Order: sequence, then C-alpha cells, then structure tokens
Amino acid sequence: MDFELIYHRFSERSILVEWPSEITENTLKDVLIFKNHLLNSGIKSIVQINNAYNSILIIYDLTIDKINDEISTLKASYSIRVSTNKCAFRHWRIPVCYDDEFGLDLDEISEEKKLSKSEIIRLHSDTIYTVFFIGFLPGFLYLGGLDKRLHFPRKESPRVNIKKGAVAIGGEQTGVYPKASPGGWNIIGNSPLEFFNPKNYTPCFASSGDKIQFFPIDKTEYDAIVSQIENGTYFIERKVIDG
Repeated sequence: MDFELIYHRFSERSILVEWPSEITENTLKDVLIFKNHLLNSGIKSIVQINNAYNSILIIYDLTIDKINDEISTLKASYSIRVSTNKCAFRHWRIPVCYDDEFGLDLDEISEEKKLSKSEIIRLHSDTIYTVFFIGFLPGFLYLGGLDKRLHFPRKESPRVNIKKGAVAIGGEQTGVYPKASPGGWNIIGNSPLEFFNPKNYTPCFASSGDKIQFFPIDKTEYDAIVSQIENGTYFIERKVIDG
C-alpha cells in the first residue's frame, strides 16, 4: 500500500517525510520499511534517520543545496521500497508494581472510569502494546494499543518530579518514565527495570516495532528485582517475533 507522503525541508541538513496523521500499525510498518530501505540504500550523505508515529526525519552530513532534487530522489526510493527480509521484532515482558505506593493516580482513574483498581490493572497488563517510537526522554517508549476503557486525559498541572520507572497513562497512550523528570501523565504503577543505560552497547533495549506486555508484581518481588538488577543477575523476559 502506498501512502500520500509530504516532503519538506526541516533544516539546512534535514528533510521531514510525513505520512497521514494517524496512529496505526499499517502506518508504522510502512514508516519502518521506508526507513530501513533508505538506511540500506547506500546513500552515504545520510547520517541518521529518526522515526516518530507517522514521520521520519532524514539527516544529511552536509547542507542540502538542491532540495527539490533530493526530495525527488526520496520519492523515487519510496516508490521502489521493498521489505527484503522479515523484520525480527521482540516481545518484552515488563514487571510492574501497581501497589498504592506507586499507583498515585489509580484512585482518580478508578473513580472517573467506574472501574475497580484490580480491573484497571487487568486491562493494562492484558494488552500487548506496540513501540511506535522512543522520546521525549531517552528510553521513553511511546506505546500504542491502550484499551479504550483506560484512555484518560493528561493532567492540567504536570508534576514537578515523577519517580524513575513510573508507569503512566496519557490520553490514548501508556508508557514508562525512564528517569526522574517532570511529567503530566497519570501514574498507575512502577517498573524496577532500567529503560535507558548509556553504558550499554544498546542503551535502550526496545526498538520501534517491538511489542511490550506488562505483568503485575507485588512490592516484595519489586524489591527482589531491584537487587537482581544491581547485581547484574536480572534479564528481561523476551522472545523474537516476525514482523
């Protein structure tokens, strides 16, 4: 399926390519196919490609002097793009403690949605989410697929400091804060895992297209995993899946 894409200069050395403004698996698949096609096309002037929900930002090593020519090259590449190999994505199982100590906004969501806290936890952990892209902080996974019954607006007044590992709901999305930071999402739990470690060869373990599923743990299990991570003996559950 070909999408109607929009190409325009983003800066002196970059071009933004945009898909229709929607968050879908089909859009993500096409974004990743085109991204990988360009990365493997041998265009030496391209130094980096970043993707979001429905766009890619292509960064070049030098100023783009003939922008129309470069856009024409990109359009031609899109028309012949192929997924030469099935992408090997991964399915990650992420432990989350939903205890009241961590689930700061569970009561509010429960009251507004007329759902028990145990039902919220069940709905949140039963879903298999898709990693659409990574930002606004390094290691912050933007996850699509949140059950509509859990959609909840962001806070009008963001918190100044959210605990590292906070699992949250913001609008139609869920995600995990990889480090302590300000934020306006609704906190429902906490994961003891490291979502971004610059010392690792791959600082963030997950990539766009991967799947994420949360599973509930109690505080005792949470503390045990924290200790295992500190000792280097905890390994995230995962399996390889075909894209």
